[in-house]
Amino acid sequence: MAGFFSRSARAIAEDEETSGNTPLRPIDASDAARRVELLDSFEAAGLGWFWATDAKGRLIYLSENAAHALGWTDGEAIGKPLGELFIPEQADDPDRAERPLAFLLSARNSISQLNVRLAVEDQEVWWEIAGKPQFDSKQRFTGYRGSAKDITVARENQKDAERLAQYDSLTDLANRHRMTKRLTSTLRAFRNSKRSCALMMLDLDRFKHVNDTLGHPAGDELLKQVAARLGRIIGDKGEIGRIGGDEFLIMLPDIDDRGTLGELGQRLIQMISQPYSVNGTRAIIGTSVGVAIAPYDGLDTEELVKAADLALYAAKGGGRGQYRFYSSDLKDGAKHRRQIEEDLRDAVENEQFSMHFQPLVCTKTHMVKCCEALMRWDHPDRGMISPGEFVPVAEEIGIIKKMGEWALNEVCRQAKAWPLDLRVAVNVSAVQFAHDDFPQVVRSALSQSGLEPERLELEITESVFLGDTGRAQRIFSELKAIGVKLALDDFGTGYSSLSYLRKAPFDKIKIDQSFVRGATEDGNNNAAIMSAIVSLADALNMETVAEGVETKDELNLVTERGATLVQGYIFSRPMPNDEFLESLEQKKLKYEPRGPAKYRADRKTVFRRIALIHDDSRYRVVMRNLSKTGAMIEGLLDVPRDTEVVLDLGGGQLVVATVRRSRGTTQGVEFETALISDGADGLCTRHRVSPYQIEAAGRPLAALPHDPYALIMSERVNAGTRKKFMEVEVGNPKPGTGY
Repeated sequence: MAGFFSRSARAIAEDEETSGNTPLRPIDASDAARRVELLDSFEAAGLGWFWATDAKGRLIYLSENAAHALGWTDGEAIGKPLGELFIPEQADDPDRAERPLAFLLSARNSISQLNVRLAVEDQEVWWEIAGKPQFDSKQRFTGYRGSAKDITVARENQKDAERLAQYDSLTDLANRHRMTKRLTSTLRAFRNSKRSCALMMLDLDRFKHVNDTLGHPAGDELLKQVAARLGRIIGDKGEIGRIGGDEFLIMLPDIDDRGTLGELGQRLIQMISQPYSVNGTRAIIGTSVGVAIAPYDGLDTEELVKAADLALYAAKGGGRGQYRFYSSDLKDGAKHRRQIEEDLRDAVENEQFSMHFQPLVCTKTHMVKCCEALMRWDHPDRGMISPGEFVPVAEEIGIIKKMGEWALNEVCRQAKAWPLDLRVAVNVSAVQFAHDDFPQVVRSALSQSGLEPERLELEITESVFLGDTGRAQRIFSELKAIGVKLALDDFGTGYSSLSYLRKAPFDKIKIDQSFVRGATEDGNNNAAIMSAIVSLADALNMETVAEGVETKDELNLVTERGATLVQGYIFSRPMPNDEFLESLEQKKLKYEPRGPAKYRADRKTVFRRIALIHDDSRYRVVMRNLSKTGAMIEGLLDVPRDTEVVLDLGGGQLVVATVRRSRGTTQGVEFETALISDGADGLCTRHRVSPYQIEAAGRPLAALPHDPYALIMSERVNAGTRKKFMEVEVGNPKPGTGY
């Protein structure tokens, strides 16, 4: 194809060079030949190309180098409509911020730095084009004159750079910056369209231990495998991001059903807790999950992330391996936890801790054979604080080792003074076990107290096998050489334990109470699992302890299934050393079972003040017990059976119910829709009053207040209407009874 510009100027320059006469000759506007030569040089060097069209949009010129780069023969492009050279832009193309080429050409607008993709098979080629419409002396359109350059490589480099800025290089998940940006844009759009969006925040449990024992490369490989599992579970339901070392965020648009979210949270926990193979080594971690939902728990990114973080904090504080939904009560819980951190550091020195002892009773004779030592914290201001609250905090702030050493020494000292040579079991934290000096700590406690080694039993959870299993075996060997007994605690609660039992020298397996609970119900597989654990322990010459037995039907079942020992409220609660010592001195060694005849999984004793709505009247009542399908309430006099009411459980949780039993001031109600687990030991509704409903009632859009129903119904409830039922004041329950 002939060049668009003449090359005659080059010949002139060569003649002058040959003659040796080279005066300074600036290129001015009238020197058309040399100006054309300059553009020819630019075109030939590949710095850019030129194109031109006629008035009908057909190409009348395309730089030769441009045509050859695309594999076109000379003149092949001439006559083609300019628009046919490029792939039409998609309406939803995220890369297109400007108006499309077809629009600009039809409107005869100037084109400036427009990115277009060429219609070339088997490759992706991008040009940046510019052009100006041309007009003759009578202002009649004559076509376009423009330039182009290949930006394919630059575009790929830009996309790579943008990807690096938005995605985590290790896991290929979205990073914190992208998740923040995506969440912000999603919440803004959903707020206008009245839609919901759930946010899950995950934190890996015990990842630091694996990272420290196996090394950072192994930790990186573990994170990749976690990311892959998350991707398989979430699929296209949402977007996953890694926002920190072992923290992940999952955005789930258009989901506000807490039942669905709870099931997903439980599945995430179960899948992530399965063993990993990392560089030939078996590793086990877990995860905790916090869940918040917009607009219920927050409207903007900062508010929703903070809510999910508080829910995650509660899940970790509840014992890890759990999920929690956000509620406004968690703000107070986080403050309480920070207070625990501050007070824990002084608790040992101020002798606020004590050891209580719970008997382990023979299933056949009901005679005490052993006991477990359990740490209790009697706070001077807040009274007894549950180990479930302070132990995780102690592990996080690094004082669990000191607390564990104190407990071991105290138990050995107290047990030595007992009138009987009874074995005593002490719980060992995985953090405490991880220190190389742990066997020496045990030797020191035995030596100082004079307690015989065979009377001391160390209860160890499966988490001690994380990371360096060879090191764990060495510590086991040292402990057995001392002469103490070893028990595997919480057996089967999420980890694959059989490989441990081949080598670890355990004397006892403790069947976790989660297998005991509900085992007597029809269709429950826990009884079969219990039988399998007992058979396995028998084959390995180990004792078995059924934990958490509370009812007589549970006791009968674990006895039938062959458990060696029973531990639980059916025989005795944990008691202070003085009380336990008194029972030993009086030789009260046989325990009679005391407790309910049957296990009732669905009913929880509570004492909770709630609101009840009937017609347009609102009443204050007390909820005495609660199950997934109903509740017992007290506080209204003579409510007829089959009366339909609404229970306001707070936080936007409304439950439609029907009175099925009524006697005096007490009514039993049946729920229209069953409650679900809140991830802890409580129940909650699947859905809540939507902030969009409150906004429609004339209130500003905001996250849910504690009593949103009152905002919606403020003009209706009790507005001059006569209450149909008489309210009766209900007192607090008697201590220790729940009633």
